Amino acid sequence: MSSADLWARALKVIPGGVNSPVRAMKAVGLDEPLFARRGEGAYLEDVDGRRYVDWVLSWGPLIFGHADPETVEAVIEAARDGTTFGAATEREVELAEEIMGAVPSVEMVRLVSSGTEAAMTALRLARAVTEREPLVRFAGGYHGHADPFLSEAGSGVRTLGIEAAAEGRVVPYNDLEAVEGVIEGAACVFVEPVAGNVGVVLPAPGFLEGLRGLCDESGALLVFDEVITGFRVARGGAQERYGVLPDLTVLGKIVGGGLPLAAVGGRAELMERLAPAGDVYQAGTLSGNPLATAAGLSVLRRLTPAVYDELEEKGRRIDALGEHGRFERVGAMATLFVDDYPVLFRHLLGRGIYLAPSQNEAMFLSTAHGDNEIDRTIDAVAAFFS
Repeated sequence: MSSADLWARALKVIPGGVNSPVRAMKAVGLDEPLFARRGEGAYLEDVDGRRYVDWVLSWGPLIFGHADPETVEAVIEAARDGTTFGAATEREVELAEEIMGAVPSVEMVRLVSSGTEAAMTALRLARAVTEREPLVRFAGGYHGHADPFLSEAGSGVRTLGIEAAAEGRVVPYNDLEAVEGVIEGAACVFVEPVAGNVGVVLPAPGFLEGLRGLCDESGALLVFDEVITGFRVARGGAQERYGVLPDLTVLGKIVGGGLPLAAVGGRAELMERLAPAGDVYQAGTLSGNPLATAAGLSVLRRLTPAVYDELEEKGRRIDALGEHGRFERVGAMATLFVDDYPVLFRHLLGRGIYLAPSQNEAMFLSTAHGDNEIDRTIDAVAAFFS
């Protein structure tokens, strides 16, 4: 079955032909999406048999690359005992302990199935704890597709040019003065500690520290959305890397080892407000399901300092892309900002290199990317600008 045939079928049964909007690739000038068939290591293969060096890696979860043998074996072993129970399991406890041991601010964890769900839970919890409704967030930040988070969001919303009504006092990222002007009476400040949905944008010196101070002064909770940065820019996420601790943390992607799993965590006295311990209701049939927890444990237990040293070394090599545009990188996530990204994207795709089909997204390094894949990418980008 060719990609053209699949696209024609998909348009008849799926809105827009895709189950997540940015996959349509309209923003980079393609008439139909890439239909993936399989992945291995640093490579993705489409249904037409074309093979690509993959810098998307399912938007970040695959820190050990596609079809990582240890992760696959862990999932298979778990599946043999049952795919879901709707009951508590040992792996849920183990994964919560693993997260708590890694992320500095987290004393208790609630597992859920998606980053959107985790962000919704964090917001509901913050509102209950503070007995306030307003939230402060940042233009271009993306915290999932729940109503409160969508206006002026990044990622697919910005890529598609969609106008979305939402709640929130929206201010520019890295602008502490703007936050100071709107934080009074807010339940929380919701922030990606490293912006990853307008391309990668690093926090300015003192920005995260300033947010912590403003929240302490105003009584608002500080919520770090570390769905992207968690376990990627450091084992303990951006809060470990920058030394600023939030009240609540939203995690996803790597924490599930490539399967649908996310989490919200924070100080115990806050987290114990969640039902059944407290009065803030949250539930999910597949929360902490056996396959996702097995995958998450397999990945998190292998994220040693040596892994991050390796990723940083690879990152320093890929920094050569900065010769051709503004290149922003922190740890194993980066973005090359150029004037005509869609043309660059198509140029690279034609040469077997798959970048995110949006300038508003990041490229992700993995342990599976070797010197050959990095050099090939650098050479292909250089050829575009020559």
